[in-house]
Amino acid sequence: MTLSESVRTCLTQKYASFSGRASRSEYWWFMGAYLFFGMGVGLLGKAAQLVFVLAVICPLVAVGARRLQDTGRPGALIFVPLALALLFAWLAPGAPAQGTPGVQPVTQGEAIGALAMMLIQMLVALIYLWLLTRPGDDRANAYGPPPETVAQEA
Repeated sequence: MTLSESVRTCLTQKYASFSGRASRSEYWWFMGAYLFFGMGVGLLGKAAQLVFVLAVICPLVAVGARRLQDTGRPGALIFVPLALALLFAWLAPGAPAQGTPGVQPVTQGEAIGALAMMLIQMLVALIYLWLLTRPGDDRANAYGPPPETVAQEA
């Protein structure tokens, strides 16, 4: 799958499709396009960046789920890093107390906790990088036929 085919597939044909499978080329071309355009949009300011992220978050998560399914893993696993990030943001030390302006000082224990959370996030990111780079199943699995077969039949 080429860059343009990947972007077209993810943004139009399978915008919110969490079923089926995505090849490595579909996932990584779309991820590359997202990062490239995301950096460009980031130069336009935070509002433009927010609109861009909101526009592509659904197809980004969907293609990630389909990519995991291509390797025989449940697509719902794509939500684990997001859930961890939200949990760690909620537990983040130094967040202002309710009604207290400004950032509060961080204790040594909070700093160690923050370091532990950061290391867990890095480990999870490496695991997901490994999972998303694995070859897909050559034959049909619980999530459907290989993506190349589906493309050839269309």
